Amino acid sequence: MTGVPGEVVAPAERGATSIADRVVAKIAAQAAREAVGGPRPGAAPHATVSVRRGAARVRISLELGYPSDIGGQCGAVRRRVVGRVGSLAGLEVPEVAVQVERLHPADQPGAGRRVR
Repeated sequence: MTGVPGEVVAPAERGATSIADRVVAKIAAQAAREAVGGPRPGAAPHATVSVRRGAARVRISLELGYPSDIGGQCGAVRRRVVGRVGSLAGLEVPEVAVQVERLHPADQPGAGRRVR
């Protein structure tokens, strides 16, 4: 690299950008929140991530409303996490594990109760 203004530098000569696992985890948690329709009663989604060789393996823990299409919501979370992590961090996401921690009654009186 000569540092001449306006010079195009080949990608192999630019170096690499490393994104911390915790940053990828925040992106994944926000994507999960978006996939289930924003804030829900209870805890916000939490993500743990392992990044190796340009690929991120993600585990999301979240709470969902019930009754609902739990499988459909988990699928939406997976798709949203893959898309957002891919576009914002430039990483492949071959694995997204979704763990439903709790279910909350949706749109019913006493919705603050927890269902186990």
